[in-house]
Formats: sequence, structure tokens, C-alpha cells
Amino acid sequence: MKTDTLFYRLFQRWPKIALELLGLEYVSESYRFGSEEIKQTAFRLDGILMPVGDNAKQPLIFVG
Repeated sequence: MKTDTLFYRLFQRWPKIALELLGLEYVSESYRFGSEEIKQTAFRLDGILMPVGDNAKQPLIFVG
């Protein structure tokens, strides 16, 4: 599987874009974007928006 470099670069630089598309509120520096691999014969997710800090009200968002 190959990561979609256009969306990866956009969301990594401006995670606010993805949250706005989903209709979610973005608080400054509240998310970081990355690509994660799950150990199971190399199952990789194209991207994850992860909340920064311990705010349990913010959802974990998977980008595919």
C-alpha cells in the first residue's frame, strides 16, 4: 500500500483542513497528523489525526 502523498502532506501541514471537512472544531495545535502501521502482516493506515494532550472529548480520526 502506498500513502497518498498529496493528502498526507496537506493534512500533516494543516490538520485543520481535515477537521473542517468533517465539521469538527479545531483548537490551535489540538491535533497532529501521521501515518501509522499496525503490526499484522504490515497493515498500514494512510493517516491518523491524533489529539494532542489528554482531552478525551476529541475523537481519533482515521484517514483512508
